[in-house]
Amino acid sequence: MTARPANAHQARLLRLLRDGGPNSRAQLGDQVDLSRSKLAVEVDRLLETELVVADGLAASRGGRRSHNIRLNPHLRFLGVDIGATSVDVAVTNAELEILGHINQPMDVREGPVAVFEQVLSMAAKLRATGLAEGFDGAGIGVPGPVRFPEGIPVAPPIMPGWDGFPVREALSQELGCPVMVDNDVNLMALGEQHAGVARTVADFLCVKIGTGIGCGIVVGGEVYRGTTGSAGDIGHIQAVPDGRPCACGNRGCLEAHFSGAALARDATEAAEQQRSPELAVRLEGNGTLSAVDVAAAAAAGDATALDLIREGGNRTGQVIAGLVSFFNPGLVVIGGGVTGLGHTLLAAIRTQVYRGSLPLATGNLPIVLGELGPAAGVIGAARLISDHLFSPA
Repeated sequence: MTARPANAHQARLLRLLRDGGPNSRAQLGDQVDLSRSKLAVEVDRLLETELVVADGLAASRGGRRSHNIRLNPHLRFLGVDIGATSVDVAVTNAELEILGHINQPMDVREGPVAVFEQVLSMAAKLRATGLAEGFDGAGIGVPGPVRFPEGIPVAPPIMPGWDGFPVREALSQELGCPVMVDNDVNLMALGEQHAGVARTVADFLCVKIGTGIGCGIVVGGEVYRGTTGSAGDIGHIQAVPDGRPCACGNRGCLEAHFSGAALARDATEAAEQQRSPELAVRLEGNGTLSAVDVAAAAAAGDATALDLIREGGNRTGQVIAGLVSFFNPGLVVIGGGVTGLGHTLLAAIRTQVYRGSLPLATGNLPIVLGELGPAAGVIGAARLISDHLFSPA
């Protein structure tokens, strides 16, 4: 992909076609503030760039039938969602439909060189299936703060060796295409906004509970990143005064008391102290415990596992209650690996938010689990790079 839209009108048309699929000129005209002649000029210019192509005759609206217009079906985006313990890589078309998706375990603490060797290997596997000859752009999510204009991680607490690494520049050279980089929870928010539960909401919070805890903040349909890229780092809001030490150097952070790592530690302690028969059996069989084991134990009625989930949900809900009072969102989305804990977790979070925030803020506030699961991050990554490429150069 070498062409870019020449102006804001063309960019608007490209995004409409991305989000709504093929459309006729007349239907596009209903959605943009352009005269029929100006619209025709801009569509014809886009056709010349081959960013869009004609796609059959449109349904008749009376008079001469026009052709549908669609984004070039050969455009391909690479979406990469790097987590603390796994990585997802997907290929999408220009309308952000996933054509192929691979997930593999991976430890982000191995450092950027080892992680990106794995990412490039996964991208090559997807290319080898015939889904893409190459990529027109790539979006990358990492589990830490990012200096967005440069695509560089900044002092990420759970990513030793990543501080200042030129992710965007390095991957752009390897992939031979433009690359954009963002925090992983921002991409989850973009994914849920594009194809999930937040499709019709302009102002919402997307909370990701995994190895760490973060929050994507969407204001007026746009991700808010803050001055230095650390907006939404709610895992390091104090939840327990003078509580456990956290990887960030402080004590009592939410992340230190309820995240995938904290839950695994608490579950292991409960199993070793014989406070949970279900968890003890799982620990003996597997050697380790994770949030998946806690969820399974809770589903079997294990009281200790249920208590761990409720306690974590209560603490998370208390933090979110403060955010709701401050931000007054139209929706709160809960996602990430720990959401396998399901409705026990969601109920605890809801209880604390509805109890702790004013009724004016929570009277019509849905608090829901994300719809897309692991696909949210890779769809969001593809959305990120398409937003960049579908903007005037």
